[in-house]
Amino acid sequence: MAHAHSAPKRRLSFRDVLTDGRIALMLPLGFSSGLPFLLVFSTLSAWLREAGISRTEIGMLSWVALAYSLKFLWAPIVDRYDVPILARLLGRRRSWMALAQIVTAAGLAGIAFGDPQTHLPLTIASALLVAFASATQDVVIDGWRIDAATTERQGMMAASLQLGYRLALICAGAGALYIAEFVNWRSAYLAMAALMGVGLAATLMAPRLDAAAPRERLPFAAAVLEPLTELFRRKGPILIPILALVACFRLPDFVAGVMANPLYIDLGFSKADIANVSKLYGVWVGIAGAFAGGIAVTRLGLWWTLLIGAVIAAASNLMFSWLAVEGGRLDLLVLTISADNFAGGFAGSALVAYMSSLTAPGFAATQYALLSSLYALPGKLIGGGSGAVVDAYGYPILFSATAAIGIPLVILCLVVRRDAMQTVEAEPDGKPALAAQSRA
Repeated sequence: MAHAHSAPKRRLSFRDVLTDGRIALMLPLGFSSGLPFLLVFSTLSAWLREAGISRTEIGMLSWVALAYSLKFLWAPIVDRYDVPILARLLGRRRSWMALAQIVTAAGLAGIAFGDPQTHLPLTIASALLVAFASATQDVVIDGWRIDAATTERQGMMAASLQLGYRLALICAGAGALYIAEFVNWRSAYLAMAALMGVGLAATLMAPRLDAAAPRERLPFAAAVLEPLTELFRRKGPILIPILALVACFRLPDFVAGVMANPLYIDLGFSKADIANVSKLYGVWVGIAGAFAGGIAVTRLGLWWTLLIGAVIAAASNLMFSWLAVEGGRLDLLVLTISADNFAGGFAGSALVAYMSSLTAPGFAATQYALLSSLYALPGKLIGGGSGAVVDAYGYPILFSATAAIGIPLVILCLVVRRDAMQTVEAEPDGKPALAAQSRA
């Protein structure tokens, strides 16, 4: 890839983006990624409670979410080992994708036929299977996405994936509940299992980017450690601020998000107001923000998009402080949710593109799974204490403090600027550089 540095760069046009089949494929793949999530959480919780299962057991079942946080532990298998038989037909990435989708559908069918009242162990086992297979699907879809396109296209790839993901959440949430209400729960889950065919069709249509067995087989321990040591070896000391930036980039969103709904309730907004503005209108504003972030990566470059995302995502939390001071004004609620969701979507696309740029050919699935687990961890840990801050100091102080996180984020962006710009400059426009290298 020595020619990559000397190749003249041509800025992507909107025609390039709109006619890119790889970006279009991320829509059904995002749908397939998002569909199982609610079906083992809130949607399943509704069925379990209706069936008379105790709140304690329902709460314990939520531990299946650990599969999504721990997926980096088995991501090396996706990077290093082939699926027997299927890999020869589809290649490594697509074979893992197809297997994960088929197993997810089978798990959803298992939930459908395992009535919680009479076969609760089957329901629990099926939910665990769905969570594990779904988390594996997320790993391999991210690996394929990174292999398929250059860094400057990753913003739009991520935006398309987010749109598919959000549409799937509507199907798995409201859609499944409607079917359960007017038919029954078994039909709802069987319908969701059938919808996994959307992702399977996209997998079969996706271009094959890898050979069946391009690398030597390693012991599993080495397969786990090699992606990590490669990242440290390639980045050197700059990796420390890079990981700090990834870990803290969405921290304002995660911490503020825990207290957003309690704020709305405390200000006297009705559940209908919250649902209409936050859960319906806000979702589409977030999607618009995601596509704006994708376009910004294409037109402005990775570093400027990352910097803008860090600033607006943190600064948007000041809107919650304003809302808390002004009280239950519906117009201000709409404005606050508009600013927060747009900024969150924009920053999300920027972060996905940046994390994608940090991965190396051959290790994309493992390294991205590790980074994506890292970026959510601090928010989950610190967010747990947000209620105590509100009780002690009030909502305006909490949201002002989360907005202030933007200051160290900007400093970290400036520190990693040279590395981010060198990453993009090293890739030629037009061809998916990572995929080309992984085939070599």
